[in-house]
Amino acid sequence: MSIEVHQFPCLDDNYGFLVHDTVSGETACIDTPDAAAYLAEARKKGWQISAIWNTHWHPDHAGGNEAIKAATGCNVIAPEDDAGKIPAVDRTVKQGDFVCLGDWEADVIDVGGHTMGHCAYHLPAAKIAFVGDSLFALGCGRMFEGTAPQFWASLQRLKALPAETTLYCAHEYTQSNAKFALHADPDNAALQDYVRCIDKARAEGRPTVPFALARELATNPFLRADDASVQARWGGGDATATFAALREAKNNF
Repeated sequence: MSIEVHQFPCLDDNYGFLVHDTVSGETACIDTPDAAAYLAEARKKGWQISAIWNTHWHPDHAGGNEAIKAATGCNVIAPEDDAGKIPAVDRTVKQGDFVCLGDWEADVIDVGGHTMGHCAYHLPAAKIAFVGDSLFALGCGRMFEGTAPQFWASLQRLKALPAETTLYCAHEYTQSNAKFALHADPDNAALQDYVRCIDKARAEGRPTVPFALARELATNPFLRADDASVQARWGGGDATATFAALREAKNNF
């Protein structure tokens, strides 16, 4: 039993993902920023799209649903609290649900904050998770709809995944995020090493996505809002207040 993730650039800075089960032949789109690109990539791979797993309602994540569904007849799965804003939904999901790709199961995780219903999809057997715009390498999504307590609780759910989990986020924002991370946590040697790796990868034209949760736990300031050194700099002794202060500072950075 094996699973393949095909990653490709979409729009200005999005990544598209096709997840393929080699046994059943089923293929899921993770979000749909660009229908034409998804259909073209699936054709190149010789894969038939069977499902769309939306993480949230924003058009650069769900805008291609209708065209892909019309071309393939696939099922569209979307988070319950965002589903009213998402086209062509067949099934809604929430925290504690799971979706399947062949014999592979993906747990649905509530990561609301960027949008109210944002969800992530974690495939524990494959040690991968698709986190949309909830978490980025060295960053997190803007808090457009949710609250700081909600978003911090969401990030704690991602922090609780096995450290060896590989994370796929939806945008190539890492170099920009790294600049703020160094500002937020300037004495973090692991972060400084990570930024050097990021700069080298981008200079060579390589993506910084996917990335390891273990490294984010040590370097991403938003995941470290419960760390004493980060709290001392940004928020005192409260992780939620520290997270809120970091998010506001990043908004204005």
